[in-house]
Amino acid sequence: MKKVLNIVPYQYLPYFSGGQKLIAHFNQYVGEQCVLHVAGTADNDAALANTYTLHPILKNTRFRYADIGSFFRLQKLIKKEQIDTVIIEHPYLGWLGWMLKVTCKIKLIVHTHNIEYERFRTLGKSWWPILKFYESFVLRQADKVFCITEDDRQWMINNMKLQAEKCIVVPYGITQKQMPDDKQQCKQQVCNKHKLDSTASLFLFNGLLDYKPNLDALHAILEQINPLLIKSNLHCNIIITGKRLPAELNELKAWNQHHIHYAGFVDDIDLYFKAADLFLNPVQSGGGVKTKMIEAIACGTTVISTETGAIGIEHAVTGEKLIRVADNDWNGFAEEILKHAQQQTDTPVNYYKYYNWQQIAEQVVRSV
Repeated sequence: MKKVLNIVPYQYLPYFSGGQKLIAHFNQYVGEQCVLHVAGTADNDAALANTYTLHPILKNTRFRYADIGSFFRLQKLIKKEQIDTVIIEHPYLGWLGWMLKVTCKIKLIVHTHNIEYERFRTLGKSWWPILKFYESFVLRQADKVFCITEDDRQWMINNMKLQAEKCIVVPYGITQKQMPDDKQQCKQQVCNKHKLDSTASLFLFNGLLDYKPNLDALHAILEQINPLLIKSNLHCNIIITGKRLPAELNELKAWNQHHIHYAGFVDDIDLYFKAADLFLNPVQSGGGVKTKMIEAIACGTTVISTETGAIGIEHAVTGEKLIRVADNDWNGFAEEILKHAQQQTDTPVNYYKYYNWQQIAEQVVRSV
């Protein structure tokens, strides 16, 4: 059986964001297919790593990205466990992966979540060209690159000059295998919890709220989209979930009278995905696939998204569950909400096949 080491440079157990959840599920399902070791930071809850061995090798400080001592600790682990493949999450520890590849004679795979330099370029960071040089170098040193979307794969081939045969699409996965049959019960449960009228349409927005693309999207809902819905007299409520809402927004209390309600971080986000009639995604910056959209569709909820927000979703399998609107077209966004608020369609069967975590993990192990 193949022996694999995955290097994760930050806390992901328990998970609070889509990126952390991706790594947690990736490791869980890959760990069922091979002998998997994960080198991570000490602030992870090792009890949650039930299909693999978690080693707290990396330091918790920001200096872990330049800690030469981690090279010797990982080199020792690789030799002891006879590991033949190393995966690194993101390209930031690429220098470390390259050194391990050269000295330990192992295969190196970089598991990308987006095009990092492009993400920071869209966020207005002046140093993105430096990251582009480093990221391109790291990906070229890898034996294989796992890309989260076909869009990212083509970008790497065309703009970073990577060989097509070594770039493999490994999408963000879902645990669901079919359309849920309890959406109405979930809606009633969420409405009861937040004292909302269950006969009103229920819309959801979710994300880490101190991340600029998500915060900008929230402001678009508050200042652009919701006023149009109020003007239309649509009977609806919008629930906002997620951690780290800026203090100046005061838990959105000023918007409660305008049918907007802040639920904070929720333990069972699938409950809210299933409860919602629509998931709103007015994101207009930032890179990578929006994992919350993949999960919402898996829970049988139609997504209304900007074109930028919908980048990376495999449109061939979404059917009518993903509605795209041009960026900045808030009138068009509101019109699509009004059009689909009362429409219920099933998520296509092929969607569950394409994004199934078990199938993805099997593909990963065949590739390592």
